[in-house]
Amino acid sequence: MTEPLPWWATRFARALTAIGVLLPAKGQGHVVSLTVGAGRVDAEVQDGRSHQVRIGLTAFGKAEWAAITHAVAAKASLTVQLLGGELPRDVEEIFKAARLPLFPSSAREVSLDCTCPAAEVPCGHLNAVCSALLARAGEDPFTILALRGRTREALLEELKNRLIHAEPLHPDDGSPALTEVMDTFFDGGPAPAPLHAPATPVDALLDQAPPFAITAGGEDVAELLRPVYRALAGERSSWSDGTGSAG
Repeated sequence: MTEPLPWWATRFARALTAIGVLLPAKGQGHVVSLTVGAGRVDAEVQDGRSHQVRIGLTAFGKAEWAAITHAVAAKASLTVQLLGGELPRDVEEIFKAARLPLFPSSAREVSLDCTCPAAEVPCGHLNAVCSALLARAGEDPFTILALRGRTREALLEELKNRLIHAEPLHPDDGSPALTEVMDTFFDGGPAPAPLHAPATPVDALLDQAPPFAITAGGEDVAELLRPVYRALAGERSSWSDGTGSAG
């Protein structure tokens, strides 16, 4: 029994069918190589002779992918699923919101070429390549994203950088907007509780100082300075009473 295709491969098949590629199609020959790059698929088909097949699809530019990755990075769950090798359904909605189709939306986006002389398009060789491309997309959803211009490695690297450096907030994050907190943005907040430590005399430093080599009027300089230290600390002393003397 054939396993059902994941949703993205089913959508891809419907999109190709809508522009004239009937899938699953009866192909002609054997696909011996298939390379997917930005905006194109290059393949070789053998049916006794070698035929070169090319499928083109519009790739998005840097600005368009920047908008997409920004929107994806805003929802961390999408990045987690992409890292796990899945293409979340919400990603298609993000493309739609950016007015960019994830899947082909018109025949004008797609070009089909084969070197065989057949007049019909798509020919049997193109049908064979489209079927092989659909099978690859079913196994690896990044095939579709690569066609639109971003490989798995490039996309995940961009998402990682945005999450690390930009850290955009989801709209439902609940954090207030900067405009709502500007009045208090530069406030220091409530004053910290005072620290309690053993009381130290305000003139203790004089007790630790080495003896002065000079005196003033026969008085020790440290003792003359002691009332000054106490006055600066707001303590009542003989200096502040006017009873002190410098000699």
